[in-house]
Amino acid sequence: MRSPKRVIPGPGQESVWDYPRPPRVEPATRHVRIELGGLVIVSSPNALRVLETAGAPTYYIPYKDIKMEHLRPSSGPQTWCEWKGAATYFDVVAGKGAAERAVWTYPDPLPNFKQLLDHYSFYPGKVACYLDDEPVTPQPGGFYGGWVTSDIVGPIKGEPGSAGW
Repeated sequence: MRSPKRVIPGPGQESVWDYPRPPRVEPATRHVRIELGGLVIVSSPNALRVLETAGAPTYYIPYKDIKMEHLRPSSGPQTWCEWKGAATYFDVVAGKGAAERAVWTYPDPLPNFKQLLDHYSFYPGKVACYLDDEPVTPQPGGFYGGWVTSDIVGPIKGEPGSAGW
């Protein structure tokens, strides 16, 4: 397995290779907006972000900042995170848009991630996500829920050749 070549961050950027393992939860410093079907589902200055080595940050929004009437319990299995516990999923239905399994939450997070209780994360590949007014790109690979923006550099887990990271 070849080690990835770390990109050196420029001014105002951070490297995903400086993020810790196990992951860390911290308050986000940017405003989160999420849209689907022409409607704003989330507008929040209160998000948390989870940082984990080699992954793009994942943003978690408190339920009080989400228009919960647009979330529907999703069919399909729960998933398990070794750090956070069992995740449950929701579909988003708004305007003329629908996104299956676009949201997840940890209803009973493991002890080191209790601050994620009553917080929800959205896949930026399924709904339009913004940090401040910058559009978010989904973390590569389709599995991860990380939010890629101009202020992070990689390489990022999920890119081709990263399966063993």
